[in-house]
Amino acid sequence: MKLLMLTTYYEPEQAASYYLVDNLNEAFAAAGIETVVYTPTPTRGISKEVREEYKRRSKETLQGGMRTIHRFPMYGEGQNVILRALRYVLICICEFFLGCFARDARRCQAIYVVSTPPIQGAMAALVKKIRGIPFVYGLQDIFPDSLVSTGIAKKGGMAWKIGRMIENFTYRNADRIIVISEEFKRNIMAKGVPKEKIEVVYNWVDGDTVADIPREQNVLFSRYGLDPAKFHVTYCGNIGLTQNLDMLLDVAKTLEQNDDIQFVLVGNGAYRQQLEQQLSQNSIGNITLLPFQPYEDIAHVFSLGDVSLVISKPGTGAGSVPSKTWNIMAASRPVLASFDDGELRDIIEQNRCGLFARAGDKDAFREAVLRLYSDRNLCLEMGRNGRRFVMRHLTKETGTQRYVEIIKNLK
Repeated sequence: MKLLMLTTYYEPEQAASYYLVDNLNEAFAAAGIETVVYTPTPTRGISKEVREEYKRRSKETLQGGMRTIHRFPMYGEGQNVILRALRYVLICICEFFLGCFARDARRCQAIYVVSTPPIQGAMAALVKKIRGIPFVYGLQDIFPDSLVSTGIAKKGGMAWKIGRMIENFTYRNADRIIVISEEFKRNIMAKGVPKEKIEVVYNWVDGDTVADIPREQNVLFSRYGLDPAKFHVTYCGNIGLTQNLDMLLDVAKTLEQNDDIQFVLVGNGAYRQQLEQQLSQNSIGNITLLPFQPYEDIAHVFSLGDVSLVISKPGTGAGSVPSKTWNIMAASRPVLASFDDGELRDIIEQNRCGLFARAGDKDAFREAVLRLYSDRNLCLEMGRNGRRFVMRHLTKETGTQRYVEIIKNLK
């Protein structure tokens, strides 16, 4: 079987969840599913030298011929919102024609795309209509709900209405929709998607790769001059507009008098520059910003803190369980969630693997930090509980096998 994958981002680009794609590629190849990938020249999280090198790689064949990657030229991604939106549109136009007419694409019997950018699914639906082959949609983010939660659009406004049209068109034409939580499933069923179309597959974690790294062996402490004797509260992931990092700064400021508590933020994103400016202007000395780290150091990243954060602004996390949650738990660290009520809260509280504070509740968030700081044995116990939950329910083998079954059972 040959599977057509049309994607906006691909290796060697960097993002916290890219390991999922690597794991899937390995599982597909092992199951006899050959993947044909069409993607633009890489741009995100790489150097100019790497980008120039990949401009010369129009085609690669990997995994003993089981994966073929075709790259087409596209200008680099910047911070300008309009240029980024235009880039998404141009990528989808290119992938539409490649998916319909390119020789390798014509040999594929099914299509798989994920929900970034939101128009990607609609593009794949059009390819399906022309090619007459089934289409599987990986729903990692619900659009246009995400536009409303970030303040980009208002519910009922023009952008929202257009987004709903795109969303409905995609769902209607997808043969299978893979969602990452039960709340995602309930969300799209309420929008008219038949239950039989939806498959719930939580984003998994590789428990062999992400595990507890003892502090004395963690390379990040020496690399960045961090004090191993202090209590570290870490955030790892996208530094963007929805993560409520302004509240985090406010709470950190109130805890400055406690020299033992240090906050470490690891990652990049659209809000990082503003965050750096705020740290400087407000003279907040107990927060350290580190750059995005390579995947080979992922266990060190998630083992860096005594506790690790899942945080968002009110209304932006409803129905979501961020993938970083599983990495935190796999590293035997307690999860401190400042998040909307829902499935994430249930998982944390029912399995006693962390503490939960409602999104935007500054006092509750601060009290949770202090509770974990004052009870290190509780941190260790919650960390062990989280690791146990991941290894029972969210292994790489379990997650990737579900994808293989979904793809192979397409009709």
